[in-house]
Amino acid sequence: MIGEINSGHTYVGGGDKPKAERIQTGLLGAKIERDAKSGYYRIAKILKGQNWDKQVRSPLTEIGVNAKEGDYILAVDGKPTNQMVDIYEALVNTVGKQVKLKLNAEPKEAGAHETTVIPTGDEQSLYYYNWVQTNIEKVSKATNGKIGYVHVPDMGVPGLNEFVKYYYPQLRKEGLIIDCRGNGGGDVSQQIIERLRREIAMIDIARNGSPTIDPDGTVLGPKVLLIDEFSASDGDIVAYRFRQAKLGKIIGKRSWGGVVGIRESLPLLDGGFLYRPEFSCYDIEGKEWIIEGHGVDPDIVVDNDPAKEFAGEDEQLNRAIQQALDEMKTKPAKLAPPPPYPDKSK
Repeated sequence: MIGEINSGHTYVGGGDKPKAERIQTGLLGAKIERDAKSGYYRIAKILKGQNWDKQVRSPLTEIGVNAKEGDYILAVDGKPTNQMVDIYEALVNTVGKQVKLKLNAEPKEAGAHETTVIPTGDEQSLYYYNWVQTNIEKVSKATNGKIGYVHVPDMGVPGLNEFVKYYYPQLRKEGLIIDCRGNGGGDVSQQIIERLRREIAMIDIARNGSPTIDPDGTVLGPKVLLIDEFSASDGDIVAYRFRQAKLGKIIGKRSWGGVVGIRESLPLLDGGFLYRPEFSCYDIEGKEWIIEGHGVDPDIVVDNDPAKEFAGEDEQLNRAIQQALDEMKTKPAKLAPPPPYPDKSK
């Protein structure tokens, strides 16, 4: 019945059903490859982390762990990895527990050393953090540090936290790329757009200080928004608001197209849930219902080639960088110098 409603937000699930016991496998926060010749595993890349936050902890970078990229993992808790079908068989049920790794720069026992690591149970936050940092570096390098980059993963608390964390340190940039690709939705797009649409009213200056924008929290230069087919719900709506506010060009692919909203589930006796669509939106002229079933079309369509994206080339981001650089030529983000101070002696 729910499927026949043909609306973006209609969910049924949960209830009185058996749940399979999950077995957690320890993860090292690294890309690990098997050496075909020796059979040992090699640490190809160690993911950067923020180890003060347990959600973004990178085990091999913690204090006291002696491991580096290129090292071979010869053994896990004394078990040789070249005799394993898969290294992760030795990491089952090790999340949060100490594990001894025998490492060496070469695939041999001579010169090897042991180090103790505490595996994590989820690398998703690590991969996300590294992806964001890579994008920031790409944008900075391509624009000589002039353009900022912010990714907003959803329109909830995590998305607001990411926005605040990266938006304010980049206020003095001469332009900004706002990336809402893969945005999972929520209900705070209006807050983000209200901040992005701030306009300069005056310039403040303190004695022996430099000129600053008033109101604060304002980015003067051009803004570009990135969306894709995984920008959903309020991730759709943020693009619609961005266009309505005339903040800049939208680049990428047409968004998901699901904005008929839901509230709470009906109270089902078996503990399950049923979300039914309850509200939607239409345009300010009152002519049509908007977004649902179609999404928001970008101004500039760019579809990432999967092979290139896997290899690290982001064509959508590259196009956004080019757009921001082009617009900077006609919309320079420069503050006027202060006028002459009044001469009170006259």
